[in-house]
Parts: sequence; C-alpha cells; structure tokens
Amino acid sequence: MRLRERAMKTRQAITIVTLVGFLVGAVSCMAEQDVPTLKDVLKNHFLIGGALNGRVVTGRDSLAAAIVEKHFNTATAENDLKWQRIHPWPDQYNWEPADSYVAYCEKNRMAIIGHCLVWHNQVPRWVFRDDSGNDLTRDVLLTRMKDHITTVVGRYKGRIKGWDVVNEALNEDGTLRNTPWLRIIGEGSEDKRYDYIEHAFRWAHEADPNAELYYNDYSLESSKAKCDGAVALVKHLKSKGIRIAAVGIQLHGSLTHPSVEGLEYAITSLAATGVKVMVTELDIRTQSRGYRGADISRVSRASTSDSDAASAETQKKLAEKYAEILSVLLKHKKDITRVTFWGVYDGASWIGGSPLLFDRSGQPKEAFFAVVRAARESR
Repeated sequence: MRLRERAMKTRQAITIVTLVGFLVGAVSCMAEQDVPTLKDVLKNHFLIGGALNGRVVTGRDSLAAAIVEKHFNTATAENDLKWQRIHPWPDQYNWEPADSYVAYCEKNRMAIIGHCLVWHNQVPRWVFRDDSGNDLTRDVLLTRMKDHITTVVGRYKGRIKGWDVVNEALNEDGTLRNTPWLRIIGEGSEDKRYDYIEHAFRWAHEADPNAELYYNDYSLESSKAKCDGAVALVKHLKSKGIRIAAVGIQLHGSLTHPSVEGLEYAITSLAATGVKVMVTELDIRTQSRGYRGADISRVSRASTSDSDAASAETQKKLAEKYAEILSVLLKHKKDITRVTFWGVYDGASWIGGSPLLFDRSGQPKEAFFAVVRAARESR
C-alpha cells in the first residue's frame, strides 16, 4: 500500500513539474512573441544596429548573435577593421577577423560599416617610424596611409556600405588634435593642416567610388566648439570637391547627458553643411562619477562598473534618457540615416555597468520598450 502511495505521489510530482515546465516555456514563448523587433519598429526612420566583436560573428557569443539577427539591420566592426588588428606589420595583413565580420553581415543582410581607416589610437608604432625609430617624412607616411586605405577598402569594394574614414581628429575646442598624422603630414604648416584628412578621403573614394565616407567623433553633442570644428572640417572638404556623406556623432552619454539643446545643435549644424548625420556609438553610462568621454585610453571597465546598475531607479532613469535621445533623433529623422549602439547587450559592453537596451541575460530592459514607444509615437 505504501509503495503504491509513493508511486502515485512520484507520478503526481513528475506531472506537476512537467506542467510547470510547459507553462514556463509557454509564457517565455509568448513573451518572446510580444517583444517587437527594433529594425521593424524603426524601418521608416533610420537603420538601427550595434558594434560587433569577433565573438558575435564567429558564433561564440550566441546570446549577442540572437539579438543582432533579430533586431539589427546594420553593424559596425568594433575592432576588426582597425589598423592594429588588420595591418599589424608593414607587409602583413590579418584578413580573417574582418572577413568573418563581413561574411556574417552579408549572411544576415545587414548594411556593413567599416570602422575605421585613420585614427591616432590602435595604430602600430611602425606606421609612423622608420627602421631607426625616428619619425617618418611626410611623403613616406602618406605612402603608408595610401597603401593601407587602398588595400583595405579595395578588398571589400562593393561589400561595405560606408567607412569611418577619419576618426576623432578634433580637440574639445574644435582645433585639430596634435597626432602623428597632423604633425608629420601637416608639417606644422597652417596650409597643410587638413592635408592628411583630405588625402584619406580621396584615397578611400578612389578605392571604392560607391562607398559612403564619414567623419566620426565624440562630444559633438556636448561641445559647441567641437561641433563647430567638425562643421568647418566638412565645409573645407566640400570646398575641395572631396566626397563626404555623413558625420558620425558617437554619443557616449550618461543619465544626465546629453541635453536636448546640445544634441539638436549638433544635428542641425552638421546637417546644414549638406551631409547626413549618424549616431554611431550610442551607449549610456550609468555611473554618476568618472570619465564620460570616448577616449579609449581613459576608460577602465573596472572603474566604470556600477553596483547599482540593475536597480529599479537606475533602470528608470536609463529608460527616460534613451526615450529622450530617440525622440530628438526621430524629430530630425530627415537628417538621420543610422543609429548604432556601441555593443549589443550589457554583458559585452566596453564600459561595464548597464549602458544598453538588453541586460546581461540578453533580455530587453525597460529602456528597450521606452525606445519602442518613442518610435511608435513619432509616426
């Protein structure tokens, strides 16, 4: 008798566990079905995407890949097209990571962005020095730049939609940053100060005449002087007949930054030059202190992690800020062609904390639904 009772109780327990599992799975499926797709919600406004690393495109981060393939229609290579990664030695190109990135994007029918051709960071030392360790001459550095741009852009001709040709060339006051590109190619001469930028854009256009070409920088939405410097740069390039399709505003924000006024100033000022505007590296830091810019040398994942990132109060503020930013972008959608998050979900962010729309389990956060509401309300 006791054996039969035990058997019955065991069967009942199994039945209950099975039923609970079925209900949980059903609820999960229903919840998944109820989550809208970002690229569909925003399809009449602008492209939406994220920065992808090697773990995503090779399938090692299946969580990120699932988000990318469902929600994004454009992608930027986080590191795999930067000079240090793709061209580590004078006569050596490392194509495998970039090839994987391009193939992944093509497989998923995404608009592919190349980031970036000329930057002062993540560039091998040999680029600027001769065999004795001295700075190169202007002509030799121009030759190295041309070889790099022609080779990289040429390899992906007709496959990459657009290139961040020059990245972060400006100081906060709008003047040109004193990089080796400027010092060597500009030779300290006022009439040569834009020379390296001009050459970079010309050679990129020659390598792929149909690719869009962009200038990309941070703090354009927070520093009017820097934004004005970008405007001057665009006007100069246009005066020389050089093709430039858009300026990228990186927009690494915080819970209190940027202001609506600052973001609108950047968009309207840049668009007035005749180029389109893109938000190219969007994320929102959740910590209240510490460095908030985009200079990678000043960012530490450890120091920017936020123990309160998952708190309801922080998530509410995060959602409100994303909704505010998206509302501004949608207001100016005739001038905005792309919005790209710098990362895919919180667990893969370069800055730690809780800066993106998907949490560390890959689930959409309150901020995600705030963005969706903003898009739907703009119709």
